[in-house]
Amino acid sequence: MHQITGRWKLGLVLALITALMWGLLPIAIKELLKTMDPWTITFYRFIGAAFVMGIYLYYKHNLPKIKALNKQIALLLILCILGLCSNYIFFLYGLDLTSPATTQVLIQLAPMMLLFGSLTLFKESFSKIQWLGFLTFFVGLMLFFNYKLSDLFQLNSAYSKGVFYIIAASATWAIYALAQKQLLKTFSSIGIMFIILVVGSLGFFPEAHPEQIMELDNLGLGMLIFSSLNTAIAYGAFAEAMNHWEASRVSAVLSITPIITVLSLSLLSLVFEDYFQVETLSTLTIIGIIVVVLGSSLTALGKKKVVSNT
Repeated sequence: MHQITGRWKLGLVLALITALMWGLLPIAIKELLKTMDPWTITFYRFIGAAFVMGIYLYYKHNLPKIKALNKQIALLLILCILGLCSNYIFFLYGLDLTSPATTQVLIQLAPMMLLFGSLTLFKESFSKIQWLGFLTFFVGLMLFFNYKLSDLFQLNSAYSKGVFYIIAASATWAIYALAQKQLLKTFSSIGIMFIILVVGSLGFFPEAHPEQIMELDNLGLGMLIFSSLNTAIAYGAFAEAMNHWEASRVSAVLSITPIITVLSLSLLSLVFEDYFQVETLSTLTIIGIIVVVLGSSLTALGKKKVVSNT
């Protein structure tokens, strides 16, 4: 079993970097979606991040060894690739039809689905605190969607379709994470990500329109470069954070991403008001975001401790 280094301060910094990257990402992509389609954005994100990660792994002499593949590992790798690639596309389609705040709140379903998947596949169990956290999370969602509940049940509305896409993105991410958990016995997390990025780049290319990059202005080009680097930096920092700190504590820190998104968008709208429009949020909606974060944190931190008999 993997043992953490115990350097919790470094783990905290890396987890905060990951949260910041994931919090800013939907803001950048929302701007890109004005000019580029989801397939093209994801193609550029994948190929840019694959290049950065490839250089890092090369210099670390840690490129994944394909000769380690067998039928079981290959099947898990296919699940990882399909899961994360689908996650990226669903997320962008959902973001295009909703807003950065909505996507970041709903994507918190992903770790919840991962936990429930672990209950089924790995026979893990929920503590009372985790069940309380899940209930709190659900209440937070209801508070967040308080004034849009009617839109959610109008199946033909753009908003309800966007919500469906984000739920699908959460489910496919959970599939990726469950498969990756088994693959860590063979590859490093960054190595798995590198394989996904390379294969994903090839898979997205036929549907992409690379020439759309010529339509971007300087801000758009900057957003595209940032979104590519964001993928490499966020997943690299996340992997290292897990190496130094407990997974539950890293997950608790990452639950603050919706708050980072809302605060960052508010700040950017003040500085660059011609480019970024802040979403008007009611007091009840803001309370809902806070309650969602609280519920996610309780669920992550409330795991039962294993008592040793030795």
